[in-house]
Amino acid sequence: MLSVFSSKNSKRKRILKRILVGCLSALSIISASSLSAENAGENQSSSSPITLQVDATEMGRRLLQAHLTIPVAPGPVTLYYPKWIPGEHAPTGPIAGVIGLKLSANGQSLPWRRDLVDLYSFHCQMPDGATHLDVDLEYSVPVEPGSTSTSAAASAILGMLNWNQVLLYPAGFKTDELTVQADLRLPSHWKFGTALPILSMGDTIHFQPVTLTTLVDSPVIAGLYYRHIDLVQTLPTAEMDIVAEIPGALALPAEKVEQYRKLVSEAGALFGATHYLHYHFLATLSNQTFHEGIEHHESSLNAVPENAFTDKEALDAVSDLLPHEFVHSWNGKYRRPADLATPDFQKPMLDDLLWVYEGLTEYLGSFVLTARSGLRSAQLSREWLAKLTAEMDNRWGRQWRPLQDTADDASQLYDSPEQWKNRRREVDFYPEGVLLWLEADTIIRQQTNGARSLDDFCRLFHGGQSGPPMVKTYTFDDVIETLNTVAPYDWRKFWTERLASISAHAPLNGLQSAGWRLTYSDQRNPALDNTPREHRRADESYSLGLLLEEDGVIVDVVGNSPADVAKLSPAMKIIAVDSRGYSTERLRDAIKTAAVPGSGPIELIVNNSDHFETVQIDYHGGLRYPHLERDNSHPDLLGAIMAPRGAQ
Repeated sequence: MLSVFSSKNSKRKRILKRILVGCLSALSIISASSLSAENAGENQSSSSPITLQVDATEMGRRLLQAHLTIPVAPGPVTLYYPKWIPGEHAPTGPIAGVIGLKLSANGQSLPWRRDLVDLYSFHCQMPDGATHLDVDLEYSVPVEPGSTSTSAAASAILGMLNWNQVLLYPAGFKTDELTVQADLRLPSHWKFGTALPILSMGDTIHFQPVTLTTLVDSPVIAGLYYRHIDLVQTLPTAEMDIVAEIPGALALPAEKVEQYRKLVSEAGALFGATHYLHYHFLATLSNQTFHEGIEHHESSLNAVPENAFTDKEALDAVSDLLPHEFVHSWNGKYRRPADLATPDFQKPMLDDLLWVYEGLTEYLGSFVLTARSGLRSAQLSREWLAKLTAEMDNRWGRQWRPLQDTADDASQLYDSPEQWKNRRREVDFYPEGVLLWLEADTIIRQQTNGARSLDDFCRLFHGGQSGPPMVKTYTFDDVIETLNTVAPYDWRKFWTERLASISAHAPLNGLQSAGWRLTYSDQRNPALDNTPREHRRADESYSLGLLLEEDGVIVDVVGNSPADVAKLSPAMKIIAVDSRGYSTERLRDAIKTAAVPGSGPIELIVNNSDHFETVQIDYHGGLRYPHLERDNSHPDLLGAIMAPRGAQ
């Protein structure tokens, strides 16, 4: 256990003594804070590995203890806590989770001070003759929702370990230059999954030495209930590691296992090469942890609800998560925007090319490969695309914020509230990226009379030589050059105009060229309901302009919609509909009734911060939900895009 650095019960004399001791070393510590990372590295060594021992035996109570031994030389030393975590596109390093820190050398405690400008940096003074700095760190796993790095990631019987949470590393080095030998202890009877190569196993798991880059890119999932599924047993291998709250949750149907096997083969056919030797789909099935995915080069961390692999509706809801994160092994990890390929975890990452990193991945993973593998049927894939298209076509914020700005400002938008997102826009480079890359795909097919498609771009841009992980950076110009190699076209103008547009409507040319059009009817789109049950909402965005929680709390209001004109706003709660207590069905019944000729407005009683108001919505258009309708004046390119490669 780590010591507590200050105590409210300490006697006054002990406090005064500590202050005097601190003052004697203050000059040397503070002087270190002015060092740049380059200068700080002069007193450190990367010739021998850093050792990291993580005790996760108290994961069930959300505590992790870590001990590091870092080779250093005497003099001032600067240590970093990882700040910019690859794949999260923001400075999300969960430093608030550090609840204990002690530095020592040769058995003697060393005072340290946090940098006053970069709060992720710590300075200390190594004494003469010291060769190693010992670091004891305690980390508290969050128990509340938040961003990926700061979300609940453990329960009583399972957990997720991201190595960046439990380490400090010396300034002055690229993370590729630092080698780490990691050990891990887990609670009794827990099993684990990770892409990190294993040296030996027993009460302690000893991992092979890897670069700091690889370590942070290799999370571990562990739990009492575990299942391993081989997807591909020949090199390059692919497998699933699953932990769950209850044994029954591990029962992924055999049909779905085959579809995940098909996902691996379809991805190989799409890209023409792999850039991993062993790929692990890491999945946690829990209602106690965050629900999200994060990409890694040889693995992906997929946190989903407890019933995600056993309930049909839940399976449909998460059907595109693993394909999306899998595509990132090629698009995001192997091919990476140059400004996201930073030398360490402290240099800011620039997000301007996220419309490629995430937008293309959303198109290829969440749409194309999810359909080709059979994880989502062609019909449901079209409904998913209709939902996405309608959302972008009704995004009021398009009139002031261009798509490029949603990428430039991604580090802020990822954590922006849902309230007023229709006006603000959010990380729209994901859904609108699907529409733009669909349009690019149709242009290539048209320009080459069907001889080529975006698949050819993927093989040129993301293919190359198969082998172990590596990073090949790119720029905007590289994207344009490769597109022109596949199909000559004014691609620079295409992307520049669409990224800078503030048009009131979404780019629908690709959908139209693919032989489909967006339409609305009173029939529910299953993709609107295709969410875990605990997150079910009433989405009446395309009629009243309201997105509501099931209890009537307004989540968002579509700009210039009937609800917006009636001055409704997020956080208001609908108490009654036409003089009856609120329910989703009663609201929908009121929308249908209001469409009858001669009917009056819909009357709502609304709680606005404990003040009650009566609001009338003058809407008579009936229920409206988005769908795709076939346009026979164009060939069905959408069907060709979704067809498995073996069927072409």
